[in-house]
Amino acid sequence: MATLTEQINRALADGKLRADATENIRKTVAAAESEFVACVIGELIEANEWEELNDRFYKTLAFGTGGLRGRTIGKVVTKAERGTPNALGRPEFPCLGTNAMNYFNVARATRGLVGYVQKWRTKKAITGRPKIVIVHDTRHFSKEFAQLAAEAAAAHGCDAVVFDGPRSTPELSFAVRYLKADAGVVITASHNPPHDNGYKVYFSDGAQVVEPHASGIIAEVNNEAMISGSSEKSGTGERGQIITVGEEIDRAYMERLETLVLNREVITQARDLKIVYTPIHGTGSIIIKPMLRKLGVNFAVVPEQDQMDGRFPTVKSPNPENAEALKLGVALAQKEKADLVAATDPDCDRLGVAVRTVSGEMKLLSGNQIGSVLAWYRARTFFDLEILNKENAHRGVIIKTFVTSDLQKAIAEKFGLRCIDTLTGFKYNGAKLNKYEEETAVPNYRELPEEETRRLRLQKSSFYIFGSEESYGYSGADFVHDKDGNAAVIMFSEVAAYAKSQGITLDELLDEIFCQFGYFEEKNYSIYFEGADGAEKIRRLLISYDEGPPRQMLDSPVTRIRNFEKETIRDVEGDEIPKEKMLIFELADKTRIAVRGSGTEPKIKYYLFGARLPTNGKLSREELERARTEIDQRLDALWNWLRADAEQRVKGKT
Repeated sequence: MATLTEQINRALADGKLRADATENIRKTVAAAESEFVACVIGELIEANEWEELNDRFYKTLAFGTGGLRGRTIGKVVTKAERGTPNALGRPEFPCLGTNAMNYFNVARATRGLVGYVQKWRTKKAITGRPKIVIVHDTRHFSKEFAQLAAEAAAAHGCDAVVFDGPRSTPELSFAVRYLKADAGVVITASHNPPHDNGYKVYFSDGAQVVEPHASGIIAEVNNEAMISGSSEKSGTGERGQIITVGEEIDRAYMERLETLVLNREVITQARDLKIVYTPIHGTGSIIIKPMLRKLGVNFAVVPEQDQMDGRFPTVKSPNPENAEALKLGVALAQKEKADLVAATDPDCDRLGVAVRTVSGEMKLLSGNQIGSVLAWYRARTFFDLEILNKENAHRGVIIKTFVTSDLQKAIAEKFGLRCIDTLTGFKYNGAKLNKYEEETAVPNYRELPEEETRRLRLQKSSFYIFGSEESYGYSGADFVHDKDGNAAVIMFSEVAAYAKSQGITLDELLDEIFCQFGYFEEKNYSIYFEGADGAEKIRRLLISYDEGPPRQMLDSPVTRIRNFEKETIRDVEGDEIPKEKMLIFELADKTRIAVRGSGTEPKIKYYLFGARLPTNGKLSREELERARTEIDQRLDALWNWLRADAEQRVKGKT
């Protein structure tokens, strides 16, 4: 019988295995400390699962906008991996492969992160042991990965702070800042399918890593690429401690979250407001339920989804962007005659909502619409409270991404505020918040109460009003340097209470904003390309837009192309935008299209933007309805053209 090495060599010669996959398989086998690796690979070879082997090994996971993210349960689960499944039916062992989220990649990433932090501290002449905070969500293997990360960090001379159970991603950001840690890690794949997991890295400011830290960490991780997953002591310095925390961090975080409410009286008076909340089997209920009770909000929780379960058994996908994920929440809202459904994803950094309309139906708002309503309400209320005024308005700032609705820019301009566009990924929002914090020149800034930090920002720096991205991420303060689903539920509850106090529904409030600032509509689409071959198709398609961009889309000429990879682009504050593979096409009919590869999923994303601005100071109701119909039809037609064009480009026929 042929040896495993002979089988691998034959598969390569026969074209069944890719060369890159073969190289990674050989290295993995050589570094293996047990028979497990040979058993899994042998089973897949025996079953002729060549596509599975290529997908698992054609590359090594790399940091993107969401850090490491990949399958932790294979499309094909071998007998060795299945082992003795747990009570939820989860395999005993995670998916083997260099391109998978497993013990190997978690240990590799942690060693690389600790190595970078230690070098950074040496460069900054910081003494003592480094400290890393580690949080995990409710996904398959999240707890085990967090435990391994803590052991690996401690073994290499770093203190690891871990929570006594699952916690949300934004609480990790808060904890890094609150505990003055050097870095943080969240084990999560956010709203991805149940078979995925991930490893998100944060630096000392509480934000996801940006340059130069990102490249530095990646370099360290790559140096660890084929070292085994053992967490044995490295022999360099003393072992770090593993410290468990819990309610004390929760309480401190909740105290800050309470400051997000700008007008407590609005909530107090909205006694007949009722909200339905669902954590979709994730971490959101840990903070959101006690916060809503503390604020006196009348709410009900979807009971079937208030159980932490990595299978996410009641939904096809635990993504609050999708109507299907809110189905049970909407059903409960109809039964309870609630005004609002609020849903957060498993790691509670995103919020999706459904609102009751004038006709009594429950209607989903888009991420752009949720963000725009919040931006408008918070800007307006800060002026109403006289925290902002004409003299200091120039200090006020709203931050959004280039692919987020320009309605927020129109709102900012009307109030005399700055609106800053960033690349996709809340780490760029976090980088701005870090800059503003440093501009206050106050060493103990993070220890100060919210009222004092607001005063400092208004006096010395920039006053952060709101930040959002179209993919359902929102932020209302700088005590968290990431998008925050806990904060978003609180902020949107206040907006819902405000609408109730005005005797209007939330969709009527949105229409009033459209009439005042102009009608803005956005549509987002994606084309998926799975596996090793899919990655190559994504690469070729992006190159085709770069080298052979369309000169006309549908019936409108392309008047401008912004290439974020090749051009030097600066934001309104003069800061240079980092290079990224993204193109924005502007058409003669004022429509915009952005094209970029996803940083977290195997797909290309398309963002379509249309707008109708008031010509006489304000859109009438008739003009609003006409604009809604015309722009909706225009964007649909444009997408049909883009999809057909993309198919031709993938085939190389453009």
